[in-house]
Amino acid sequence: MDARMYEAGMQVRREVLGNDYVDQAVRSTDDFNRPFQELITEFCWGACWTRPGLERRTRSMLNLAMLTALGRSHELKLHLRGALRNGVSREEIREVLIQASIYAGIPAGVEAFRCAREVFAEADRNPSDEA
Repeated sequence: MDARMYEAGMQVRREVLGNDYVDQAVRSTDDFNRPFQELITEFCWGACWTRPGLERRTRSMLNLAMLTALGRSHELKLHLRGALRNGVSREEIREVLIQASIYAGIPAGVEAFRCAREVFAEADRNPSDEA
């Protein structure tokens, strides 16, 4: 493991997903999933999210489209929160979900919009969570 890349990844992971989520992930790490958590932090958040080629807003929007297409509701909700933290507006999120719905299928879009409404309602109850 590259400790420097891991630390850079952990910083980005916290900034995008929030300390509460990351702290919970760290607390739930055990001997079985530790290598996977290290891999995610080092490569996904460190090697990918720290690259200079795309800003975080763009990376967030790409993730929303891909997670919609894959039907990964749990991860989609997490990245919807991250997109808000990264300054993606609700209107931009709506447009990403519409675009993804056309290419990934309407049922995927229905689920994505349901997730977004849930995350937006939560953000409205806790405005400090939204950028």
